[in-house]
Amino acid sequence: MSSSSCSSSANNHHHSSADEPSPNLPLREIPGSYGKPFFGALKDRLDYFYNQGQDEFFNTRIQKYNSTVFRTNMPPGPFIASNPKVVAVLDAVSFPILFDTSKVEKKNVLDGTFIPSTAFTGGYRPCAYLDPSEPSHAALKGFVLSVLSSFHNKFIPSFRLCLSEFFTNLEDELADKGKADFNTLSDKMSFEFVFRLFCDRSPSETSIGSNGPKFTDLWLFFQLAPLISLGLKFLPNFIEDLMLHTFPLPFFVVKSNYKKLYDAFYTSAGSILDQAERVGIKRDEACHNLVFLAGFNAYGGMKTLFPALIKWVGTAGESLHRRLSNEIRTVVKEEGGVTLSAMNKMTLTKSVVYEALRIEPPVPYQYGKAKEDVVVHSHDSTFKIKKGEMIFGYQPLATKDPMVFSNPEEFVGDRFVGDGEKLIKYVYWSNARETDDPRVENKQCPAKDLVVLLSRLMLVELFLQYDTFTLEVGKLLLGSSVTITSFTKAT
Repeated sequence: MSSSSCSSSANNHHHSSADEPSPNLPLREIPGSYGKPFFGALKDRLDYFYNQGQDEFFNTRIQKYNSTVFRTNMPPGPFIASNPKVVAVLDAVSFPILFDTSKVEKKNVLDGTFIPSTAFTGGYRPCAYLDPSEPSHAALKGFVLSVLSSFHNKFIPSFRLCLSEFFTNLEDELADKGKADFNTLSDKMSFEFVFRLFCDRSPSETSIGSNGPKFTDLWLFFQLAPLISLGLKFLPNFIEDLMLHTFPLPFFVVKSNYKKLYDAFYTSAGSILDQAERVGIKRDEACHNLVFLAGFNAYGGMKTLFPALIKWVGTAGESLHRRLSNEIRTVVKEEGGVTLSAMNKMTLTKSVVYEALRIEPPVPYQYGKAKEDVVVHSHDSTFKIKKGEMIFGYQPLATKDPMVFSNPEEFVGDRFVGDGEKLIKYVYWSNARETDDPRVENKQCPAKDLVVLLSRLMLVELFLQYDTFTLEVGKLLLGSSVTITSFTKAT
């Protein structure tokens, strides 16, 4: 490791106040308003999607109220959502109230102020929509955690197999067309990996064939449309707003696609479904949960995760690439292969993954409903939130809190190396602190450690094969589009 890797940890100023707010902070009325019924929510929705865009929507309000805690409406607003009113918590100190299930209820808040029809999930509310206090939550989350732990020996070999085919396909397309579409090939690879993991066979050996990503994308889009803007230049905003944000999209359009996905899992994941039945979960409920876990949580998460990781590493440039390839190749050589213990020794690689999760968390929002009157602290004030109020956190602002991270808008690859490791607990992407562990009684992402592992593996495989690469970046519905423009083979 070069000495430069320690350089940035020194300038990571760290405020202990972010953990223990001083007890004598002033109690402040929560600023902000919801505007007139219906019209206030509509105005906020138009600001959020069209007039300002997400980050500006929140930043202008933080400045206006001189507060990172305030009242606002969150889309989709009138029509679809029963109640768009939220209290926004947008800094590293107030945000973790959303993880405390003794104080906030997590029932039906996965997508915020609205919930898609259960028709999309076989008539069941999947585990992600359940609060830990609901009886089936423990059974379903316990089942997911045990399935994942039974796979722990499969993750590395299985993902490396998918990655090697993935990089071959990227190179072929690059040679063929002069550039390669990272997202499409990454989606294909992610779906292949997830399906193989749960079903022990390739989706191409089932009736889904190569349509897995397409079927899943449509199914996701129809559920999440009220939270999305297409950004199409030729479509006037008011028409898009009417189409996407006014009425939920109907399930019947994607019904046959969903049935194909469901049938493929039902026939291929027999041993997992047997396991579910043994712990008292109905077979069809277990299968709908499995499709949700594989399609929405895993594939849906990777759809934004991998392009974001490669975007930030790619734009960081050649000096970071050199340091990564140096660390990865040295450790793999010393350890005699790509193993878990090898990856745990790659401090820079680990830091780069945490930094990507910090600067662009794959899930930008968290919600929870106050179970009782609660008091939240920001850096400089205290606020009282009333029982029954919806609390909303926009994660990218909490993880770019300038009171915790220096140069928060900048991608600093070695931010979490050495002394910087202390800051890992402020990386909140998984519905908890990064230093916490998913358990049956919390709402942390059950595959949190797997996500970190797969991200590291992607960098390991990339820099074992290539010294550096270049790319172009654009915007997509969810996340970034990445086009690879060159690879320099490892010498």
